[in-house]
Amino acid sequence: MAKVTFLSDLCKGCGLCVEACPKKILIIAKDKINAKGHSPAEMTEQEKCIGCAFCATMCPDCVITVEK
Repeated sequence: MAKVTFLSDLCKGCGLCVEACPKKILIIAKDKINAKGHSPAEMTEQEKCIGCAFCATMCPDCVITVEK
């Protein structure tokens, strides 16, 4: 199973990773604000992740790491 981690304090909540995810398991958090004042991206169902790394590839700030 793949493991996805986010540097949430650096995420600007642009949503590019959310759009890139083929499994649609990433969201922009509605109840969290990071150190930069943005709502960061987060994963809803880690066990459904296929480890494609499309999210990490699309992230302009390189805040996503995918480990297989």
